[in-house]
This record gives sequence, structure tokens and C-alpha cells, in this order.
Amino acid sequence: MRSGVVLAGGYSTRFGAKDKATAELDGTPLVRRVVDRIEPAVDEVVVNCRRGQRTAIDDALTGHDYRLAVDPVPDGGPVAGVRAGCRVARGRETFVTACDMPFVRPLLAERLFEASEGDGAVPRIGGRLRPLAAVYHTRAVIEAADTTLGLGSGALRDMLDRLSMTVVPGPAPARAVSDVDTRAGLRAAESRST
Repeated sequence: MRSGVVLAGGYSTRFGAKDKATAELDGTPLVRRVVDRIEPAVDEVVVNCRRGQRTAIDDALTGHDYRLAVDPVPDGGPVAGVRAGCRVARGRETFVTACDMPFVRPLLAERLFEASEGDGAVPRIGGRLRPLAAVYHTRAVIEAADTTLGLGSGALRDMLDRLSMTVVPGPAPARAVSDVDTRAGLRAAESRST
């Protein structure tokens, strides 16, 4: 079984008053757009969110079969989100991505699942490792996240350093891992999505 975890629990401080997860790109909430895109590559979808987002996420994902992984501590950062989502995931391996990556592709997830050895597979796109578009061995990433957070770090790089990952160079174009952090970024994404 392959799981997909979508991180949507951040406070989106650079985005403004509206929750980024439910902000719309071409009439579709970002979180729904990401779930739509990864669903063909996985057997289940888990969405990580804050308790206060539950209703809005449920509304945005009407008609989808998914489970929620509610953050026990709000805005603990992406490592805490990865841990919460993977604790709910039932798959041996999990593709982890963020709700603000509207151009993620199922083919990226499929290639990473195929390349995964050891603790998973992480893409190198645009010269950088992309831990929020990676496949992780579910138990291994939970342990790495526990250790990272236990040592007082919330950095994805620190979590990644605790894992033995296969690096996959260029499995997708840079657009597949581009994120939307601001309203201006959302407007730019709208112009690129047509």
C-alpha cells in the first residue's frame, strides 16, 4: 500500500489573513488541487491540518476519500506535520507533499516510489533536495521526525540527515515542486496554470 500525505497545517503567515490551504487557484482550493494530482499515484490520502481547519478542509475535499491527521500541537512546523501525517498513514511508504504545491505530478510520486530504497527517495530538482516532494519509508520517517523534534529542531534538513535516502536527480520539472507562499505567488500560479 502506498500512502500520500498532504501538509496543510501551517499558519501561512506570508500569505495573509485567509488560510492558504483553502485559497483557490482557478476556482479550486489549493489542498483539493494537490489531492487531485497525487491521488492517482497512491492508495490512500492523509491530510495533515490544525484542529481549526477541519471544517474548511472537509468542505474543500467534498467527494474525496481521505483521512485527517490533526496536529497535536498547532504550527509545530513541517517536521511535526510529516510526523502527524505519517502516524495516520497505513502504507509502508508515503509520498509527502505540501498543500501549496499546486503543480505536483502523480508521475513524480510514481518515479520516487519506484526508485525508493532504504528510507525512501528524495528528488533533486533545480540543484536542491526537495524533502516536501519525497517518498519516505513510513516508520523510518516517523522515527527521524521524533528524533529531530526531540533534539529541538524543526528543520526538514535535520530530519533528512537522519535518513538513508536515494537521491533521484531531475525526476520532474521544477514547476512540479514550486510552491505558493504569498498572494502574489498565487496570482503568478494562476497565470501559469492556463
